[in-house]
Parts: sequence; structure tokens; C-alpha cells
Amino acid sequence: MKADLHPEYTETTITCTCGAVYHTRSTRKNNKIGICAACHPFFTGEQKFIDTAGRVEKFTRRYGSVKATRAKKA
Repeated sequence: MKADLHPEYTETTITCTCGAVYHTRSTRKNNKIGICAACHPFFTGEQKFIDTAGRVEKFTRRYGSVKATRAKKA
């Protein structure tokens, strides 16, 4: 086998923004993540709904209720 082919696999700490800390092994050191199993809505049972229905109302407020019209043939 070739020497120095694989990266070094060392102990590392993964830190979430919620404060949870995980100790594992990786090729990278001291990773920071934005969401983990301790704060993810799927695992905690909390649900966060995003207002998708409000997008249509926002569009109509911005541009009005303008409908496309066809050009009349002469």
C-alpha cells in the first residue's frame, strides 16, 4: 500500500448552536453544526409551520390583482 494516502482520523468535538456537545472521531477537528438531534423539531416533537399561504397574499398586495390580457386581433 502507498504511504500517507489516507487522512488522519482523530478524536474530535462536534458542537451544536443549542449547546449540545458530541465527542466522536473524524478527519476534521472541532466541527460546529447548526442543528442536531437534541434541537431538531422531528426528534423533539415540536412542529414549526411556515406560512406558505401568505405568499400569495403578499404577491397580490405588491402587484395588485392585475390579470394578463390577450392582445386583440385586428
